[in-house]
Amino acid sequence: MKIAIIGSFPHAAKEQIINRFPEAWEVRILHPYEAAEEELRDADVLIPEHIKINAALLEKAPRLKLIQTGAGYDNVNLEDCTRYGVQVCNAAGVNANAVAEHVMAFILCWYKNITYLDSFLKAHRDEGELQYKGAELSEKTIGIIGLGNVGKKVAAYCNAFHMNVLGYSHKPFDIAGVQQKDLDSIYRESDIVSIHIPLNESTRHMIDSHAFDKMKSDAVLINTSRGAVIDQDQLILAIKQGSIGGACLDVYEDEPLSMDNPLRDLNHVILTPHTAGLPDGVKYHKKRYDFFISNIKKVMNGELPECRLNQI
Repeated sequence: MKIAIIGSFPHAAKEQIINRFPEAWEVRILHPYEAAEEELRDADVLIPEHIKINAALLEKAPRLKLIQTGAGYDNVNLEDCTRYGVQVCNAAGVNANAVAEHVMAFILCWYKNITYLDSFLKAHRDEGELQYKGAELSEKTIGIIGLGNVGKKVAAYCNAFHMNVLGYSHKPFDIAGVQQKDLDSIYRESDIVSIHIPLNESTRHMIDSHAFDKMKSDAVLINTSRGAVIDQDQLILAIKQGSIGGACLDVYEDEPLSMDNPLRDLNHVILTPHTAGLPDGVKYHKKRYDFFISNIKKVMNGELPECRLNQI
């Protein structure tokens, strides 16, 4: 049994990942920019990170039985995988708690000014120079776009803080403590807009200048889903012009975030490097890999895996 994991991982994470798998399995972690053709030729399972999975890659992996992704799978061509007889599964909901907690950390950091106050004191500045605005979460209004596994948990956490919770979904829902709204109402009424939708052709750049024009001038936009659901250039412009209050971002149109990306130089943003779903250390989540292992065993035993995305 050979598992090929393609992604960029620090040494410590590689050790944690490999040690999580059964000793009898051969696990190879390959950098995306390496020539991985020889390793793919005899791989049974592929776990990809931010690389395109299409016919060109599948041609190089004739033994492949399973492609296992995290929650997102916008990098996988399902039609090609089905044509090549490769089962594709994601891990929907496995990291929902971690991501929802990250959203709450963003919200608390934003309104309690945690990053500013920490850097202020560490800069040895006199407390008489402090200048900031904050707020209690109670009675704040959050608009949640997308009410899947993560969105529902964010709604529950926000209800616990006595916030007003608005929700938008492409289909009707009945969730305690969540008022169903259309997108325009979400933008107009929310102090916080939190995005929890998959990336596809209909959602790419869904949050654009029209959305920012409708939002409150002090609203904060939170994104822990996929970077490209936001028009990044328009977001930067909206923040610079004061059309919105700012943003808390864990995901970006191009990852990793380039050193010269203008987001790095904006004061009214809080940035994390796509770590919301990885609570156990850099690039590592025990629950995710336990799910992967369970699914791999099912496929190898001829059983149906969980979270199937195509029919084989």
